[in-house]
Amino acid sequence: MYQIIHHKELNHLEVEHPGLKNRAKIYLNDGASLQEFQLNGHAIIQDLSPLTYESTYASSILFPFANRVKDGVYAYAGKNFQLDINQVEENNALHGLVYNKTFNLVDCKTTSDTAHITLEYIETTASKGFPYTFSIQLEYIFGIDSLDLGVHIKNTDQTAFPFTIGWHPYFISDNLYESSIQFNSTQKIILGERNITTGVAETRTNLPLLIKGQQLDDCWRLNSDEVLFRTPKYNLQFNASGTNNFLQIYTPPKNNAIAIEPTTGISDSFNNKIGLQELQPNELYSITWSLRINENN
Repeated sequence: MYQIIHHKELNHLEVEHPGLKNRAKIYLNDGASLQEFQLNGHAIIQDLSPLTYESTYASSILFPFANRVKDGVYAYAGKNFQLDINQVEENNALHGLVYNKTFNLVDCKTTSDTAHITLEYIETTASKGFPYTFSIQLEYIFGIDSLDLGVHIKNTDQTAFPFTIGWHPYFISDNLYESSIQFNSTQKIILGERNITTGVAETRTNLPLLIKGQQLDDCWRLNSDEVLFRTPKYNLQFNASGTNNFLQIYTPPKNNAIAIEPTTGISDSFNNKIGLQELQPNELYSITWSLRINENN
């Protein structure tokens, strides 16, 4: 039977199914991010210490923009805006506005095979750089060998606003050198100085990308929403709903950890418009990212 415990002193949720060897921790004060995740006894997501959450954005939800906005400056509906610069070394706005917000527990329920958790953050104050209000609900659904993360954004403002969205999980392999990532793409995003998009190059990526000793911080437009992360101990299948699917892959300065980030836009989408969408007043946008684990025999 799944169990959910709310540790109120630290404001995090612990999810556990001892029989399945599944467990997870969700930190509500850190954007309701998934900081630990174990499936069938395999460590999928772990604490990245000594790296900090503030430097890694580990498992954060990236909204209203994924990745970077150059100099934090963009124009929309005939007006110019300045976002706060939170990546000082590159003078960029990075990874949106909800990664450090506190989410509230709306609902939770369990069965013998599932744990269903609904969390919510409501933005009622229009900021200078993003002068719109919105609500964001996260639905974590833990299964026997799976996790579904649903994100539901509602525009509660009087006017439309631009957005992209993403997720920033880091996955663990006991040997990253012998691991690989497989996906289907014919376009790779060209990143210039400060990791800002400068163009798109034609490519063909449908064979496994062998990680070996590579230092990666790269982005592709996906032809299919399916991504497969193969490790010596387990295989993880990654799927995303929706039609704007990009994949960012990043190797941090941490052994055997890799960020595999699904996004609906790319670096500087607020300016280059690649993947950029609009959400009208009272309109709801939803996306679901799904993980499925298979044992490696």
